[in-house]
Amino acid sequence: MSSTAGQVIKCKAAVAWEAGKPLVIEEVEVAPPQANEVRMRILFTALCHTDVYFWEAKGQTPLFPRIFGHEAGGIVESVGEGVTELKPGDHVLPCFTGECGDCHHCKSEESNMCDLLRINTERGVMLNDGKTRFSKNGQPIYHFVGTSTFSEYTVVHVGCVAKINPAAPLDKVCVLSCGISTGMGATLNVAKPKKGQSVAVFGLGAVGLAACEGARMAGASRIIGIDLHSGRFEEAKKFGVTEFVNPKDHDKPVQEVIAEMTDGGVDRALECTGSIQAMISAFECVHDGWGVAVLVGVPNKDDSFQTHPVNFLNERTLKGTFFGNYKPRTDIPSVVEKYMNKELELEKFITHSVPFSEINKAFDYMLKGQSIRCIIRMGA
Repeated sequence: MSSTAGQVIKCKAAVAWEAGKPLVIEEVEVAPPQANEVRMRILFTALCHTDVYFWEAKGQTPLFPRIFGHEAGGIVESVGEGVTELKPGDHVLPCFTGECGDCHHCKSEESNMCDLLRINTERGVMLNDGKTRFSKNGQPIYHFVGTSTFSEYTVVHVGCVAKINPAAPLDKVCVLSCGISTGMGATLNVAKPKKGQSVAVFGLGAVGLAACEGARMAGASRIIGIDLHSGRFEEAKKFGVTEFVNPKDHDKPVQEVIAEMTDGGVDRALECTGSIQAMISAFECVHDGWGVAVLVGVPNKDDSFQTHPVNFLNERTLKGTFFGNYKPRTDIPSVVEKYMNKELELEKFITHSVPFSEINKAFDYMLKGQSIRCIIRMGA
């Protein structure tokens, strides 16, 4: 065990004291891990749109003060009672969702939605005792999705920790903890395009570009990117996109435009925006007989998906996915190996890098639409 095992660690963390206000670098106390928990040192973390959404507290019950962050790479510092598969020094990626290994979902080869450790954005405490592991001068600071990686040290449930190849560069593979794996997995694991087939991707943000990357890896012959911002089209070419459609440039539904472009529809479509209209368009643009559409984006809670039943009767398939159907502990190590084997290209997703002391710049880049992923260098 490390020299700090069992002790409270004082370290720097970027604390959100209020919704929408700049994060403040503070010295916080991080308690030791309890049973089935892992304390790790975060070396690199990245900003995801999910962090920004809940930091702004849009449509949610505010829970502050809080430490955000969930895409990261680090090294195990110490482990709690009952943790046998990890040891100090292991290189790991914390994940916002987990894999307990015992529930019906974990035992199923068809699901990655763990009953115990499924994402919970409103719970700011650890499962073990209902308390936080972060504090400042005795004041509790809440966790975020069980990871809270905007801290030099954090405590995570062991089921949400993926042990990876120690040779993998953490400043690159840290982005696999959320959006990139979600988009790529949606294509490779759910849509499953065959080599030479056509794929349409709605939304060219980080998740959508990752879906395009998955289509490129699968050998798609045509990758059609659909987005309301034409400025994203040039960047998308790096991810294999061959054609672009801006729905605002047409006076007919975009699904009709795509059907005309592809002689009846694409073979596969992925929706990565959360827009209910984009979801309907993605489904209705796939070819009858064999077309598959996959919903990746998260809709508003009051949205209603409406399409004519004949679209199903004509043998179009609609699917959904969560985290690209990857089980965190079982599958994410193999995704890292795709990068190590040069099948997956991660560098093109990383558009910016800032020291931890300038973490608020990462928020500025994302809010202005300037970044895909910004790496935050901890300890700098």
